[in-house]
Amino acid sequence: MLQLHRWEVEHRHGPLGDPNLKPYGNGVILWFELEEFDAAVQRAGQMAAVVTRPRHLSENGNWEFWLRDLDGYAVVLTSPLP
Repeated sequence: MLQLHRWEVEHRHGPLGDPNLKPYGNGVILWFELEEFDAAVQRAGQMAAVVTRPRHLSENGNWEFWLRDLDGYAVVLTSPLP
């Protein structure tokens, strides 16, 4: 899934861009739906990933885990929708 939002527009998850970050990775969220969601969250913890929103139940009823990759991109791991 690819979501595109204007920087200055608030959304449930807050603004996507941060003018203090490098130009790349700013304003983009990469979503990955995973059958093995819990295992992926555990691996992210072992890699000391920068977590921006810990594992939580989303308003859609699936689990989400938000982090940043080494280039500053926001990455969301999700369990399949119920």
